[in-house]
Amino acid sequence: MQLQELSGLKIMFIKPDYNLKSIYEIDLNKLYQDGIKGILFDLDSTLMASKSGTYTDKTYSFIKNVKEKFFMAVVSNNKNPEYIKKVSEISHFPVLFHACKPKTGIVLQFLAKHNVNPKDCVLVGDRPLTDILCGKRLGCKTILVDSITADSESKLVRFVRKLERLFIKK
Repeated sequence: MQLQELSGLKIMFIKPDYNLKSIYEIDLNKLYQDGIKGILFDLDSTLMASKSGTYTDKTYSFIKNVKEKFFMAVVSNNKNPEYIKKVSEISHFPVLFHACKPKTGIVLQFLAKHNVNPKDCVLVGDRPLTDILCGKRLGCKTILVDSITADSESKLVRFVRKLERLFIKK
């Protein structure tokens, strides 16, 4: 993270360690060689279409590969009880809801419960100001990806995503 001043206004820029088009571009072998032991994923728009509660077959295959080498978990801010139940039933790995990203307290407790050091993890998400900022504050490596449904999102959602990415330091 880096602060810059622009006409008296302090602006924070966030630099993810990796900026990829999708989760499918993540080089799992490189992460493993770099000593990464755990991968934390945001849920909505990162691993599944927002509020869908389902993984695609392609994502299931990707998850299987992740679980072969890494501790894998989902860290989501979602608080909807029905949605939480639906996702928990189809996720065969730890899932943390009510994470309160970009705050780190709840995520740190979750990692401690699973005996995982944040410095040995990478946090993957589609939102710089929640996912990437949380990962940076935790001391994780970070991977920013575009929404898994970028091609079908509304123009308004795409516009908001572009605005948020103005805070990315390239």
